[in-house]
Amino acid sequence: MTATDTTSAETAATAEPAGSVLRPHAEHAFAHELAALAAADDRPRPERWRLSPWAVATYLLGGTLPDGTVVSPKYVGPRRIVEVAVATLATDRALLLLGVPGTAKTWLSEHLAAAVSGDSTLLVQGTAGTPEEAIRYGWNYAQLLAHGPSRAALVPGPVMRAMAEGMTARVEELTRIPADVQDTLITVLSEKTLPVPELGEEVQAVHGFNLIATANDRDRGVNELSSALRRRFNTVVLPLPADADAEVDIVARRVDQLGRSLRLPAAPEGYEEIRRVVTVFRELREGVTADGRTKLKSPSGTLSTAEAISVVTGGLALAAHFGDGVLRPGDVAAGILGAVVRDPASDRVVWQEYLETVVRERAGWKDFYRACREVSA
Repeated sequence: MTATDTTSAETAATAEPAGSVLRPHAEHAFAHELAALAAADDRPRPERWRLSPWAVATYLLGGTLPDGTVVSPKYVGPRRIVEVAVATLATDRALLLLGVPGTAKTWLSEHLAAAVSGDSTLLVQGTAGTPEEAIRYGWNYAQLLAHGPSRAALVPGPVMRAMAEGMTARVEELTRIPADVQDTLITVLSEKTLPVPELGEEVQAVHGFNLIATANDRDRGVNELSSALRRRFNTVVLPLPADADAEVDIVARRVDQLGRSLRLPAAPEGYEEIRRVVTVFRELREGVTADGRTKLKSPSGTLSTAEAISVVTGGLALAAHFGDGVLRPGDVAAGILGAVVRDPASDRVVWQEYLETVVRERAGWKDFYRACREVSA
């Protein structure tokens, strides 16, 4: 995201009430919780932090404040992981959130930046085409041609702005960025300075600046981090949910939030289908049934928690607009098929075998078996 994109996002967030924005930034969506935490927070805060490290961890993990305000959990997982992440940002080391797809890296990154700096929009989105300018700075070419290199012609990128203002910058999907562009961050993270050779100047980071990057090593198109760059980060590995109950809880919470933002009606009887989707994903992902009795082949996809959330949300939309509002097996069957069968040749064999050897024989799953057979035909 360029500085112009960031400014536009901030303007839109300011101009539009949160209720009319499809996906408000974390600092807007949870503004009441952040304000309540700030009012109750009497612990030491690092310079330019909106909250103390304790309050940031409470915002992420949830809790009840002395005034009765309930802070909803944003991350469901080991508490120590969150504490290490927050403590890292309180030092001069950058934070790398590493994990397989769907482990809430981006979600945690956004909420960390919102709680620490009150602004999660200083973002560089990593892709194979991300240029060096996205991390450093660009130029206003009209000014550049008219007056030559000058401060007025320089367009700071999100990282430069974060350095100058003592904020938290985010780099999403760092390993998708070409290696030579990744290494642009080495000087920023080691020397806390960003040279501007065209002007014979540099931008030095002020207190409060830090950087959160996310990365995974599973997807295609991954560029390994150089050892020099990796040393500049404190790496926190985000695990998949420890058990089915935890994953069901995560999916149910996010589906409820997404459903409300999309104006979908609540599905009071949908919990059973959520548990069923999570069970299917976990069994195929782990290569064994929940009771440990049957070995399974795993498909080529990751079958992440994020994909389970997407499947259930799509099912809710089907139930709301083309059904009776109750989430049923037929509403999630097509979504599951799309998530599991990524490779039409090998994955379809894995799915058919799972249907016939596990789903067909499982008590209470007959309607689900029929729905899956129908969409798989």
